[in-house]
Amino acid sequence: MSTELTEFELERQTVEKLIDSRARMESELSKVIIGQKEVTHQLLISLFAGGHCLLTGAPGLAKTLLVSTIAQIFELKFRRIQFTPDLMPADITGTEILEEDDNHRRTMKFVPGPIFANVVLADEINRTPPKTQAALLEAMQEHQVTSGGQGHQLPEPFFVLATQNPIEMEGTYPLPEAQLDRFMFNVLVDYLKEDDEVAVVAQTTSRDPEKIQPIFSGEDVRGFHQVVRRVPVAEEMIRYAVQIASATRPGQEGSPDFVTEWISWGAGLRAAQNLILGAKARALLEGRAHVSPADIQALSAPVLRHRILLSYRAEAEGITVENVIDQILDHVKMPIEQG
Repeated sequence: MSTELTEFELERQTVEKLIDSRARMESELSKVIIGQKEVTHQLLISLFAGGHCLLTGAPGLAKTLLVSTIAQIFELKFRRIQFTPDLMPADITGTEILEEDDNHRRTMKFVPGPIFANVVLADEINRTPPKTQAALLEAMQEHQVTSGGQGHQLPEPFFVLATQNPIEMEGTYPLPEAQLDRFMFNVLVDYLKEDDEVAVVAQTTSRDPEKIQPIFSGEDVRGFHQVVRRVPVAEEMIRYAVQIASATRPGQEGSPDFVTEWISWGAGLRAAQNLILGAKARALLEGRAHVSPADIQALSAPVLRHRILLSYRAEAEGITVENVIDQILDHVKMPIEQG
């Protein structure tokens, strides 16, 4: 009985720390990051839920600065990998080298690559060919690297925060669907509003950036992951998330006509799982102990936009993924919250 009470008390303290720290996080981030509040919020949700995140936007929008600043809030080992066309898989995961001891016996020794960190920034991930992109797959899914037939566990917690330029730009390699599905969110980073851009220029040309103070340790983050998963969610909310994900699949029973016309490939099971996990984290960050339909709706775009493949007809008609997601949310009946 005492063990149960202790676990409950620890969980309560973890929840309180997460909620109370939101203002501190915003204060620390504001030292360097101006604007992009929704982008920052979605990044934090993915980290607290234990998911990887992809940031998409044109060069020069401070995607790298945003990720590195958020990483500083967490007292975790951080590594940045600049993806280039000549980057090899071993440059990321590590390699086996031949080592000779004092008795002249030769053995193979594994030298860990930069992926052996808690927070890995994969900068411009779509600048490198698919062979190197695939080196991240096992690490992101299994949290381990295999070299020479041996598995090497990555440190926990482990996050991949990747940035990519729009695939229409010259010299980019679109990420394969299997790797895209490993990312919990695809967050769009757009240009700042004029007032925010003026503030950025004024701040960055007048003084050095302030130092970010760490708020959370690795133990804190692992505790957040456990607490997020224990947030109660009604079956109606889970069914709502599943219905949103399944509504993206063309040719399925009950799929609306516009889905069949505009979508070539829809979201899989991970979409519904990430909708619920993200909604739980979002609810906690807003001080609530339950998931609402608004949580699921707010995260539908970052969860679905990289899991929906538009048809040629949709592209010819100028239909965007966001247009399709909005129509799907209008189509799927929203559950009524109880009490």
